Amino acid sequence: MAKRSLQASDEGIRKAKQAFKRKGWTQEYLAATVGLETRQPIWKFFTGKPIDRQAFKEICLVLDLNPLEISQNCTEDELTPSEQPLNINFNLDTDNLVKKLRSAQSDKIQAQCGTVHILDIARPIALNELYIDVNILEEINSKRWMDINELQKLDKEQFERFSLGQVRQKRVSGQEVVLQYSKLMLLGKPGSGKTTFLQSLAISCNKGNFRPDCLPIFINLKNFVEDTRELIQPSIVKYIHKYFAVFDITEQEIITLLSQGKALILLDALDEVAEQDSEIIIKNIRQFIETYHKNIIVITCRIAAQNYRFQGFTEVEIADFTKSQIANFANKWFLTVTKKTPAKAQSLARKFIQKLELAENAQLLELAATPILLNLTCLLFQFAEDFPSQRAELYKQGLDLLLVGWDEARGIKRDQVYRNLSLLQKIKLLSRVAAITFAQEEYFLPEKKMHQLIADYLSHLPQGTHDADALELESVAVLKAIEVQHGLLVERARGIYSFSHLTFQEYFTAREIFANANTQTLQELVNQINEERWREIFLLTVGMLQPADELLQLMKRKIDTLAIANEKLQDFLNWLMEKSCAVKGSYHPASVRAFYFTIALPPEHPLARTQNLAISLDHRLALNLSIDLALDLALTHVLSVSVTITANIFSQRLFALSLALDLEHLLADQLSLQTSLRYLKNQLPSPKQGREALKMWWQTHGEGWIRKLRTLIIGSRQIGHTWQFTQQEWQDLQQYWYANQLLLDCLNSASNVTPNVRESIENSLLLICS
Repeated sequence: MAKRSLQASDEGIRKAKQAFKRKGWTQEYLAATVGLETRQPIWKFFTGKPIDRQAFKEICLVLDLNPLEISQNCTEDELTPSEQPLNINFNLDTDNLVKKLRSAQSDKIQAQCGTVHILDIARPIALNELYIDVNILEEINSKRWMDINELQKLDKEQFERFSLGQVRQKRVSGQEVVLQYSKLMLLGKPGSGKTTFLQSLAISCNKGNFRPDCLPIFINLKNFVEDTRELIQPSIVKYIHKYFAVFDITEQEIITLLSQGKALILLDALDEVAEQDSEIIIKNIRQFIETYHKNIIVITCRIAAQNYRFQGFTEVEIADFTKSQIANFANKWFLTVTKKTPAKAQSLARKFIQKLELAENAQLLELAATPILLNLTCLLFQFAEDFPSQRAELYKQGLDLLLVGWDEARGIKRDQVYRNLSLLQKIKLLSRVAAITFAQEEYFLPEKKMHQLIADYLSHLPQGTHDADALELESVAVLKAIEVQHGLLVERARGIYSFSHLTFQEYFTAREIFANANTQTLQELVNQINEERWREIFLLTVGMLQPADELLQLMKRKIDTLAIANEKLQDFLNWLMEKSCAVKGSYHPASVRAFYFTIALPPEHPLARTQNLAISLDHRLALNLSIDLALDLALTHVLSVSVTITANIFSQRLFALSLALDLEHLLADQLSLQTSLRYLKNQLPSPKQGREALKMWWQTHGEGWIRKLRTLIIGSRQIGHTWQFTQQEWQDLQQYWYANQLLLDCLNSASNVTPNVRESIENSLLLICS
């Protein structure tokens, strides 16, 4: 018989103390984690005194220790229950019983697991019409030993869009992992698809497509607790028997089947069990696992809520969706939910993916990796066949879902300490944390700093305390609650936290600016106008402000100071104004300036001939150009072709250069320029000459020919100047352009701008206003 108590050896105590020190916990915290009412058993454990056998095992598991290596004179048999389950009928044909029960429960398990309820859709959806096979990460992100430098490998010179949830681990299919590990703890973020994965396993197994030798048994643990609360001794086995009793099966048959490992036990949502019931449910699961260990058992739990480790279980994490999974889900969603024809649904899904992959929708693609948020994105897309222009509203809906809707819809009540914070206080807390960390360019934070930020916020609440110890304990509880309940803050590696998505950090940062908006805070934001990583903050903030006039005007003034500070840039902008004013046509004046801004740049410049800004100001530029604009664009092209030619490739580019000079259709009213261009074209050698001869001609005459072309273009059209900017001046010019582009994007994103302010800013883009 197993010993009723165990004690640690001297070497075991040493190992345990080292592990305890690494955790950085107090004895009270360890006691709470293990589920003990006092810390006395913990004290006894570390002093080598005997304690309850199960408590001894649980302390070792929580500290990542092997009980056999810690205990004093204890064998593996003494750590394992020796008692065998009663009422086993060894003569029972369990294979036929499995087949019988799978057939009998077909309709019942289909009703239990065959449908899913999704956000804002009144009817249930058949699981097979929407389910996407999940991938599994065999290494838990929060268990990895990594430092912040490894997690955050960002180029400090240029902030690039990235997904904080991106992982480089090998992904394995869900069913493959279940086949590999018979005892599995499946962890995941809120809305990551844990329940639907178990449902799919149950349906697939019952149909004989997965583990056809097993009987699938799906148990929602929250329902189990509620259904057995009035019982003196609730039992998973009795609960299973009650489920199958309608099929005329005895408890002895159930026990025999379980004892011989003929069941696929699927225990869903351990995290949804109320705190006061957690001890009894864990005890039930542990007893069941120890007694019926031959079965395949999968338990799901939110990743941050997993405080208890079951003996012999492998922990894995459900992975975010890949792009191909997102596309597959979208195809199924638009076919199933919208009830459109297959052709229309496929077209809608294709359009959804195309728009999702656009650079300006990188934030949405990032969120769509989480199934619950992907569903919301599809829902918002289906009506207008586009994403809302007011991104702040979309993110708000996603956060409302994570903060309230997801748990509320299933009647789940969680941590009491955290519930004492109102929804507004939770949002303000997250906004404060986001704004401070984003401003400091911190996307990954040590757990201690995250606690400090939370404690600082809590200390300023009306009901807050200033006791340092109390604040520390409360901040630990709040951080854990945010991670468990909403998945908005997540542990990326041991002791390192971040927002689950950069998009949420940006949204909360913008909300903090909006909530405290005044001239000073808006000016502080405007000072970041040249920082690419602040772009989304500007767009979100301007969408929240009612009206957004002051921020837009501050941005315009800041942009003007960029130009005034650089004499060469002023010269360039003065030329730009004079040239655009000389152009005939009815285009928006700022669109004409944008047009000439880009064609004035060297051909190798990244902005050269990028007409997005010009077209966004006046869509007619995307259709037919006026004679003036078309001619100047064509002449700029001629100059670009010529300056990029070298002697070695002149024979290959000669035809392209001659063709570019054929501009008579644009020169009907400019005979002098037509004659001069024809003269330059006639100076070019015949393409019939040999390659070496053509090479020699360009080496001898090429530079002079280009100089004549440039002089002609400058003299006749006032374009083609060589600006001789230094590297810093080119950088200033590019920053000036991007700032104007951002200002226009903000103007288009603003939900409320005074008409006079809008007109004034649009008309003064790419102009220095005194």
